[in-house]
Amino acid sequence: MKILAFTPFIYLTALSMSLAQPQQPPRAAKKTKELNIHGQTRIDNYYWLNDRENPEVIDYLNAENAYTKQTLAATNGLQTKLFDEMKARIKEQDESLPYKENGYYYYARFVKGGEYPIYCRKKGTLKAAEEVLFDGNEMAKGLSYHDLGGYEVSDNNQIAAFGEDTVSRRMYTLRFKNLKTGQVYPEEIPNTEGGSYAWASDNKTLFYVLRNPKTLLGYQVWRHELNTEPTRDVLIYEEKDNQYYMGLYRTKSKKYIAIVSDHNGVATEYQLLNAQNPTGTFRSFCKRERGHEYQLQHFNDRFYVRTNWQASNYRLMEVSEDQAFADRAAWKEVIAHRPNVFLEGMEVFKNHLVLSERKEGLLQIRVINFVDKSDHYINFGEPTYTASVSYNPDFNAKLLRFGYTSFTTPNTVFDYNMDTRTKKLKKQQQVLGGFDAAQYTSERVYATARDGVQVPISIVYKKGTKLDGTAPLLQYSYGSYGYSSDATFSSNRLSLLNRGFVYAVCHIRGGQEMGRSWYEDGKMFKKKNTFTDFIDCAEFLVAKKYTSSAKLFAMGGSAGGLLMGAVANLRPDLYRGIVAAVPFVDVVTTMLDETIPLTTGEFEEWGNPKNKDSYEYMLSYSPYDQVAAKAYPNLLVTTGLNDSQVQYWEPAKWVAKLRDLKTDANQLLLHTNMDAGHGGASGRFTALKEVALEYAFMMNLVGLKE
Repeated sequence: MKILAFTPFIYLTALSMSLAQPQQPPRAAKKTKELNIHGQTRIDNYYWLNDRENPEVIDYLNAENAYTKQTLAATNGLQTKLFDEMKARIKEQDESLPYKENGYYYYARFVKGGEYPIYCRKKGTLKAAEEVLFDGNEMAKGLSYHDLGGYEVSDNNQIAAFGEDTVSRRMYTLRFKNLKTGQVYPEEIPNTEGGSYAWASDNKTLFYVLRNPKTLLGYQVWRHELNTEPTRDVLIYEEKDNQYYMGLYRTKSKKYIAIVSDHNGVATEYQLLNAQNPTGTFRSFCKRERGHEYQLQHFNDRFYVRTNWQASNYRLMEVSEDQAFADRAAWKEVIAHRPNVFLEGMEVFKNHLVLSERKEGLLQIRVINFVDKSDHYINFGEPTYTASVSYNPDFNAKLLRFGYTSFTTPNTVFDYNMDTRTKKLKKQQQVLGGFDAAQYTSERVYATARDGVQVPISIVYKKGTKLDGTAPLLQYSYGSYGYSSDATFSSNRLSLLNRGFVYAVCHIRGGQEMGRSWYEDGKMFKKKNTFTDFIDCAEFLVAKKYTSSAKLFAMGGSAGGLLMGAVANLRPDLYRGIVAAVPFVDVVTTMLDETIPLTTGEFEEWGNPKNKDSYEYMLSYSPYDQVAAKAYPNLLVTTGLNDSQVQYWEPAKWVAKLRDLKTDANQLLLHTNMDAGHGGASGRFTALKEVALEYAFMMNLVGLKE
């Protein structure tokens, strides 16, 4: 990095910070960096913060942490109380609902005091002796971070391939464990894509995805033979286009190993190999073509294809196995395109086809009987909820396992008989401490955006909360990548609701709640719709007296953190406080640097600023670039030093610039987890401390001390 000039700066070390007053926040150095493109020059005074090896950078982050700790010292008791009550709602000794696959029942369980799950199985029957596959608590001993990035068991049930990340960069070291003897094999393969592992049917050949250590993109598929040196592994495929994300898996039918290259919103390509022929050649099912995205399921002698070919909301096609790998002329339509229904997913059984469909923002599950051609929807009976098809590995099953949750219904799993249309409750999240769903109310309302579009809002609050403008309200959304923000249950959120908060999820454009066009209208050159939708929803909530600007808070993370940054610039007067978690705020500079992890795969979401029109549009909303000398709301910004998706320096630079330019006396706090990355702390209880910090920040601002 070439530094053109620099000025003296002041920053406080963690030691001196402990003696300082909160009125004296740390200030990062200004070291002028000129960034030139399209005949324009931008000055970035905090560019130097992108060097994590620089001791000055670490000192500055530690000083900000100390300042945050000191500023919120008065909330320490509240944070402890929040942590204790959130932890107390969790059943410490618990286990997941078992599922049966290849003769074994698999499940995970937690023990009292344990931070991590213990993965287990039983052979043939749930009354059989338990086999412990992986004890997360033992594996995490002595580590500040640990993540088991999925595991895959060989066809003979004897070998498990598993990945471990101990840094929080989502770079997993692939290892192998003999499930009969407990032996962990000596070979280790670093920098793999966690969970992207697929066994061939010979029980000794494993395919895996290697990640580029600089871009962090999965870019190569390799073949490994058990009990051989990884140096002998064979490169099978390399993704040459670094705008594509790559995955690898074994189909539900177990017949094929699939390499999936996906450029979100642009194109998809599947390459398939018969699992019985591990040294064979992968074949493209349908070559990538700009504008064509698809998803495959294989069953018996045919493939089912969920495709947006001549269908913006997707339709379902089928093709016989002997006509596959040719062209789309052989595809036959099963479910036609519908302009008001988005086909989100599918699950195939011997006698049934299950579709996940999204209509008017709600996900519905549709069951089609192959035998008598009848079809029906599962009735859920709530105004706002989330339903999803769970893991269903058995093709011959008549029972569909699905999950259901809402703002007032804890996570629930049902087994649904697709013939008799009856469901059986199998497991519901137990919320300790006397939770009563009847004490809470959920609503679904619509705000009119400035261009006339109706934006759904899902709302929950405790009964008795006054809706006269006096209640504090937390407004949440994400609004990017076509990711839908659904109404789900959170036992942590009860700590807000029980103290009189209203909680609102805004289903803004950029998500996919209302169909594919909802996403298309919130990306690229229409990205600002995401921000204005959120603001218009906030104004609606104030006008309808769910809250007032004096008690309105906003929260979003990652791309939702970009939303927070844009809203803070556009309407700082509208909010009492904003929580921006791992926020993507330095949009232009990041997207101009293709060496930064994951940048290239994002061009079709935000635009490529090397193109002048994209540059100018992105610059016009980039939160870091749009910081100005004006008053801002109270801000809590969080990040992780090892974040692999939004690098820590983006929020750090944003806070530094805000601290220099803002004209108000409101709180501006940066909290960096020095041991974690994008998802925060890895332990199930340790992570609650970060939630308690966020909640205490908001509660303190509206005078809630307990």
